Amino acid sequence: MEINWGKPLVLVVSPDGATQKITTAEQARHWLRKRWPVADRSRDRALNHVEAAMECMTSVGAARQAFALAARTAGLLPESQAPMPRVVVAVGT
Repeated sequence: MEINWGKPLVLVVSPDGATQKITTAEQARHWLRKRWPVADRSRDRALNHVEAAMECMTSVGAARQAFALAARTAGLLPESQAPMPRVVVAVGT
């Protein structure tokens, strides 16, 4: 059984803008265990929260929040927070 955690979190996973949609706690756990780009405290905390939510020991909301924080610290910004490209407009002189 997979644990749906509401609105999917969409992460930008490459410099060319490729994205990954995380829709369940199981997907989040897989990413944190196998595909996460950095091993830091935020990742460890998120993994603990996600696994606790899967065992009904904490809320899914707490797991989502920890996952989102870990994603920001790892540079996997949510799609809605990805930096917009800068456009330089030359003003006539």
